[in-house]
Amino acid sequence: MSNELQHGDRVILLDSKKRRYLVTLKDGGEFHSHNGFVPHADIVGRRQGIVVRSTRGSEYTVLRPTLEDVVIEMPRGAQVIYPKDLAPICMLADIAPGLRVFETGVGSGALSMTMLRYGVSIVGYELREDFAARAQRNVAEFLGESALERYEVKLRNSYEGIDPADAGVGFDRVLLDLPEPWQVAPHAEKVLVPGGILVAYTPSITQAAQTREALKGKWIDARTLEVLHRGWHIEGQAVRPDHRMVAHTGFLTAARYLG
Repeated sequence: MSNELQHGDRVILLDSKKRRYLVTLKDGGEFHSHNGFVPHADIVGRRQGIVVRSTRGSEYTVLRPTLEDVVIEMPRGAQVIYPKDLAPICMLADIAPGLRVFETGVGSGALSMTMLRYGVSIVGYELREDFAARAQRNVAEFLGESALERYEVKLRNSYEGIDPADAGVGFDRVLLDLPEPWQVAPHAEKVLVPGGILVAYTPSITQAAQTREALKGKWIDARTLEVLHRGWHIEGQAVRPDHRMVAHTGFLTAARYLG
């Protein structure tokens, strides 16, 4: 990657209040806000870390976006899984380069993007064509068009089954983000390799409980957890928890398949 920012690159503009704005640099483009505008020409050809000023004198630090930035700020159709859950999901699923992953409920592609960055190949099922298209665009814009070679999204209903042709020699992991993951668990048994891992993301504990009921018999080491994210205010000797925290977003249920 070139050190100099170019047309087509995505950048984060960070203002004095730590608000982030995700911008794709374009020839003749401008970033507009209530504090005036910044011509993209002021950024192109320079390196990240520079400070640019809007026409009203507001300052923005220019940085290349992290994965966290992109997940939070990227265009979306469906609600995304947020960073506080993405990292634990990848740890629970033991995501690693070269694994073959089946993902259903692709949504806007936040989980897909995270796993692809780890080096996996994904076959994804999504019911809505607009969501599937959005997920593929988000992946391509952050990871590059070459990432789509490892990302195949199909318009299919996983409740009705998983095509053996998609599984090939078998999937190493199954990731579920949809309302009734317990309906997919029996289908996962037909395509997971022995020792493979399933992880389901569910907003409610009743969904998690029903999923756990489906993960019996050929499944072991089933567990359910939630992740709470509390930041801290640190300024000199003034140290305290933030007044607000990101508490419940979803429950993560994982289990291993014996085969």
